[in-house]
Amino acid sequence: MGHAPQPAILVLEDGSVFRGQSVGVAGQRAFELVFHTGMTGYQEILTDPSYQGQAVVMTYPQIGNYGCQAAADESNRCWASAMIMRELTRCTSSWTAEQSLQEYLVANDVMAMEGVDTREITLLLRTKGAQRAILSTETDNVEALLTLVKAHPTLDDSNLAAKVSCTESYTWSEGLPDDVTWQPTTRHTNAIPLVCYDFGIKRNILRNLVSCGFAPTVVPFDTSAEEVLAMNPAAVFLSNGPGDPAAVTSAIEAVGKLVHADLPVFGICLGHQILALALGGRTFKMKFGHHGANHPVIEGAGGRIDISSQNHGFAVDPDSLEGTDLVVTHQNGNDQTVAGLKHATKAVFSVQYHPEGAPGPHDPEHLFRRFRDSLQTTEAST
Repeated sequence: MGHAPQPAILVLEDGSVFRGQSVGVAGQRAFELVFHTGMTGYQEILTDPSYQGQAVVMTYPQIGNYGCQAAADESNRCWASAMIMRELTRCTSSWTAEQSLQEYLVANDVMAMEGVDTREITLLLRTKGAQRAILSTETDNVEALLTLVKAHPTLDDSNLAAKVSCTESYTWSEGLPDDVTWQPTTRHTNAIPLVCYDFGIKRNILRNLVSCGFAPTVVPFDTSAEEVLAMNPAAVFLSNGPGDPAAVTSAIEAVGKLVHADLPVFGICLGHQILALALGGRTFKMKFGHHGANHPVIEGAGGRIDISSQNHGFAVDPDSLEGTDLVVTHQNGNDQTVAGLKHATKAVFSVQYHPEGAPGPHDPEHLFRRFRDSLQTTEAST
C-alpha cells in the first residue's frame, strides 16, 4: 500500500471500544451497527438501500477476494455508512473485477475498518441487540465519541424510505442475464403493466419482475393510491427498504386503498411490513434483526423450505393479525418470526425475505412466478 495505515476506532453505545485500521475514506460517522452472515456479496450489501443509516459487520473473516464490478451494484450509490471487517484482502482474484474492494470503498465514500475481531462484535450484538455506534479516524477520545453515540437517533420512528426512494417515476426494461451469454435479457412482448413502490428497491428485484413477464413502472414512496389507480396497472409491487415501517404513513394509507380497490399486491421486506400495517397489523423492532444469505423459511402449506436472503430489523407481530384478513403463510426457521402473509380472499401476499437473492440463494425466486400466476387466476375468475 506504500504508506502507514491510518488508525480507526469504533465505539458502541454500551461503551465497548474496538481499534483497527481504516481501509475506506477518512472521517467520522454514527449509525446503527448490525452484522451480516454472508460469505460473499459485499458490494450488493453496500449498495442495498435497506442499509441506509446502518454500518455492517461482516462475520466472514476475509472480505474482498473477488473485487468489485459495476454490474453488481444494486442501486446507483452505496447506502451503508461503513463496513467492519476482520481482514480486507489485498489480492483481488477474479477475471470479472474492475477494481479492488478498497478502491471501491474510497471511490464510493464508504468508511471501512479492518483488524478487529468481528466475531466478538457479532456476539456482543447478538447478546445486547443492535447498537448505535460511531467510527472515527479523526479522534481517539472515547468519552467524546461515546457522547456523540448516545445522542445519535435510533431507527425507531424514522421514515428512511423517504431518503432512499426515487423522486420521479421511471420504467425498467432489463431482465435477468441470459444463462449462456450473460447479457441482460429484455422485456417480454405483451408484458403485464406493474406499479412498483420504491421504498429502497434493488435492481435485481426489477430484473426478476421483467424476466417473469412484467413491465415495471417504479414510483416514489409517497405516491397516492389515486395516482397509482390512474396508471391502470394490472398489479402493485411493494419493495424492500430501510427504517421503521410504521413511519411510512403515506404508503400505509395508499396500500390500504389499493387492496380495497381489489388490485393484486405482492410485498417484500419493508413492503411486507407496510402491507401488514395497512390491513390492521402491527410491527416491532427486533433485537438484532436478520442480515444474511442463509435463513431457512418454512411455508405452512406443504412444508416447503426455502433458504433465503434476509435484511430487516423490524417484523410483523403475529398476535396483531387476529381479526384482520391476513393469514400467516411462512415462518422463519430460526426464530419462528412471521416470514410471509396472504389475504384471506384477495390476490394479496407478502414475504419478509428477498426472493431476488442478491446476494443469496435462488430458492425463493418462484415467488415472482407465483405473483404473475395469481394475476392470471384473478383474471380467469372475473
